[in-house]
Amino acid sequence: MYYALGEEGIQKVKKREWESLEGGVGIFDEESFLSEFYLKEDHSIHQNPGAVFFCRLEHHANYLFCTFHIPVKKKEKRQYVFSLYLLPGKLIFVDEGEVVMPALEKIRKRGEGKPYSPDKFLSEFLMSFIEEDTLYVAELERTIADMEEMVLKKDTGNFTFQMLGLKKEISRFYCYYGQMINLGEALAEDGSDYFKEREVRGYQLFMERCQRLQQEIQVLREYAMQVQDVYQAEIEIRQNSIMKLLTIVTTIFLPLSLIAGWYGMNFEYMPELKWIYSYPVVIGVSVLIVVVSLCYFKKKKFF
Repeated sequence: MYYALGEEGIQKVKKREWESLEGGVGIFDEESFLSEFYLKEDHSIHQNPGAVFFCRLEHHANYLFCTFHIPVKKKEKRQYVFSLYLLPGKLIFVDEGEVVMPALEKIRKRGEGKPYSPDKFLSEFLMSFIEEDTLYVAELERTIADMEEMVLKKDTGNFTFQMLGLKKEISRFYCYYGQMINLGEALAEDGSDYFKEREVRGYQLFMERCQRLQQEIQVLREYAMQVQDVYQAEIEIRQNSIMKLLTIVTTIFLPLSLIAGWYGMNFEYMPELKWIYSYPVVIGVSVLIVVVSLCYFKKKKFF
């Protein structure tokens, strides 16, 4: 797909018109890009747009090469990946139609009739990826708050699994915003050789918003750690309660074990062995020990 950028906004054009334009956007899938540019020996673009694992900008002799690795929200497994080539006045996207085309159409409808330069379009294009991230960060915060309530209500069945997934999600977006900040800085500094009309303010706004989002994500990371500390404290309290109970039981039955061991020796001249009231007395002493122990522990508020 070929688009022209100019005073009339973003207009769809044919290939021949696009090649003669001073400002334009081209969108290709990987197969069409390879056949159009990559396999031509006389063209300056020889970068393979294949696997993409992070957002970054690379400098080449006649163009800038950007890779985008956009994390998909709502805890989906896959990521959005695409590449961008910056030529003088031209933006060439390599994408399978999942990201770039919807973003371009959204910008096109929103800015219908407004003048667009390649630099302005690129800054708005970058901004489109983080427009709704504030809401997603707020959703993550609510999730952490719900998990905190679960801990306080002692409903912690899947807490460890949920917290692990949440911390991975937070770390994923923290790295993503850092990469986007670096990318925006590189575009603001190095785009002068490729764009006649500079829109540096757009990149500055983009970087400022990414920085705020990264700061909010960092706050969420600290909040998640605090909730995890509360969970660990609750686990320790439960363990202490169990150990306290076991200690009380052990303390109560220790003298009973002593009595059982003492009279289990069966020495020949033990007078209690032939006394008719020996058995009831031992039972009474054992019960008295248990009652006295329980009263003592209750008075000391051990339970």
